[in-house]
Amino acid sequence: MKQHNIISVSGGKDSTATVLLALALETENIQLVFADTGHEHPLTYDYVDYLSDAVSLPIRKVKADFSMQIERKRRKLLAGELPGWTDAATERALQALVPTGNPFLDMCMWKSRFPSTKARFCTEHLKRDPIIEQVFLPLLDAEEIVWSWQGIRRDESPARRYAKEFEEVGGGLFNYRPIARWTAKSVFEAHDYMGIKPNPLYKMGMGRVGCMPCVNCNKNELQNIALRFPEEVERVREWERLVSEASRRESATFFYGISDPTAHKTDTIHYKTHGIDRMVEWSQTTRGGRQLDLIAASADPTACSSAYGLCDAG
Repeated sequence: MKQHNIISVSGGKDSTATVLLALALETENIQLVFADTGHEHPLTYDYVDYLSDAVSLPIRKVKADFSMQIERKRRKLLAGELPGWTDAATERALQALVPTGNPFLDMCMWKSRFPSTKARFCTEHLKRDPIIEQVFLPLLDAEEIVWSWQGIRRDESPARRYAKEFEEVGGGLFNYRPIARWTAKSVFEAHDYMGIKPNPLYKMGMGRVGCMPCVNCNKNELQNIALRFPEEVERVREWERLVSEASRRESATFFYGISDPTAHKTDTIHYKTHGIDRMVEWSQTTRGGRQLDLIAASADPTACSSAYGLCDAG
């Protein structure tokens, strides 16, 4: 019975540090896997390739496929089995409900909505499930042992404060979180010690690396993304249109409408009026949205900026 040490790689600092620790410990049978959400920044895709070359290990790339779910929804619409759908909405959705091959977009069109803080189905559908189904299960079915190495740290968030370093899931699967006690400083020290560059996004003002943008990103992160990567905002704007076409109400906003600090209770939330552009405009303001943030508006989009002091380190 063979033990497979499978490390989930995201292109972020913590998963990279987990890879580096496994190498430093001379762990045998290391396998790296990257779940492609279709919603990463191009620099993250480049970094995953760089990391693979730098550590001389292949990184297997997997991604979710929602073509079956979309086809099932189409059949239900044609059969009139979904309540609340008018003929006009059904016809519109059937035109839009065509798989694109992009996991994030296809998931949202299938769901008729984007994920949110209270409904974070994105991690489950885009990362966890593809790795389990495509990587873990074939090994477990062959009665092999799988250690799932996860770059989770307790000081990342209150939700992870009590994350266990090691736990048995069952059926030969174990979760291992070797950097659970590490700090962010320790993570970057591991990069430096092993001679591995961190993802360049960390020197472009990004506090986190993953979906661009994340549905949970804060005001400053959104402001920085809009300043440095306007093409990402353009992409989300188009996705709002496509997902809205596939929804019953003909409206789906990337950021959950009721969490819009500029919205009023009497507002009719629609992607054309409360979409990504409205939130970007709000991110560029101060004083509760009443005043333009002149300092942020004049910021140099090419300047080094790091929440972790990486610019000071050179």
